[in-house]
Amino acid sequence: MKNRIISLLLLLLMLALPVMGEEEVSLFSPGGTAPAQAETLPAPEPSAVPEPGAELDLMPEAAVEADPAASSEARDELIDRMIDLAEEIYRKANGRAQPANSPGDIYVCKNFTVHLFRENRDDYRMAAFPDVPLVIPNNLPAKESKPYSYGISWEDVAAEKGNPFVIGAQFFYNADESKQENRARAIEFMKQVQRGDFFQMSADYYYGIGAHSLVFTQDYDPDTGTVTWTDSNMKGEKRNGKRYGYVQFDAKKDIEWFVDAFCVKGRGATLYRLRDDIIKR
Repeated sequence: MKNRIISLLLLLLMLALPVMGEEEVSLFSPGGTAPAQAETLPAPEPSAVPEPGAELDLMPEAAVEADPAASSEARDELIDRMIDLAEEIYRKANGRAQPANSPGDIYVCKNFTVHLFRENRDDYRMAAFPDVPLVIPNNLPAKESKPYSYGISWEDVAAEKGNPFVIGAQFFYNADESKQENRARAIEFMKQVQRGDFFQMSADYYYGIGAHSLVFTQDYDPDTGTVTWTDSNMKGEKRNGKRYGYVQFDAKKDIEWFVDAFCVKGRGATLYRLRDDIIKR
C-alpha cells in the first residue's frame, strides 16, 4: 500500500510539471535560453498560418510597385554588406566556438542573422516609406504558430512599420498529401533560394529538433543542386552547462539535405527576401 501511495504521488507530481516546448537556440541542442527579441515593434497583423489540410502552394514574392528612386544597386549593396560582415565574424572566430547561451549573444542562430541586418540597416530605407527606419520582425510566437511548430514564420509586420522583407517562398508540410508530394513541393521551394534571402525553418534531423535561422550567400545552383549559406550555432557544443556555437560561412549542401530537415509533418520553412525598393538614405 505504501508503494502504491508513493507511485500515485509521483504521478501527480509529473502531471503538474509544465510541458517544455521547443526553443530557438540551435538545431544541435533543443532547449536552453531563448534569443533576444529582434525589435520592439507595433502589434503585427493576424498571422496567416494555414489550417491542416489546406492547399499549400509556394508563395510568390509580393509585388512592390516600381519607384524611380529605387535602385537594385542599393539593395545589392545592403546584401553585400551583410554577407561581408558575416565573413568578417567568421574569420575572427577562426574556427573557435563562440558564446551562444545568453539572450544577448549574437552567436545564437536568430541573433546572428538579426545582427547582420541591424549593423547595416541604418544607411537604407524603402522608397515607399523613406522616413521609416528598417526593422526585422521577431519569429511568430509558438502559440500563434499552431498547429505547426514554432520557427517557420516571422510576425507579420507591415512595410509602413519598417519591415523591408517579403515572403519569397514558403513551405508548410501538408498532412493531406503523400510524403512524395510534400517532398516534391519542398524541393521546388528550395530551388527559389536567392542570394541575401533570410531563411527560417523548423526542422527535425541530424542536428536536433527546433527552429533555425540563416542567410543564403549565393543563388541556388541548378548545376550542382546546392545552396550556400552563413549562420551561427547550427553546430555547437556545451561546456560547463553553457552553449557555444560555431559560425559558418559559405557552407554548402545539396538542397535535399534541407528538405530532409524540414519536410516533416508539422514543420516547414520560409524564404524572406528584401523588397526591390531599397534606397540609400
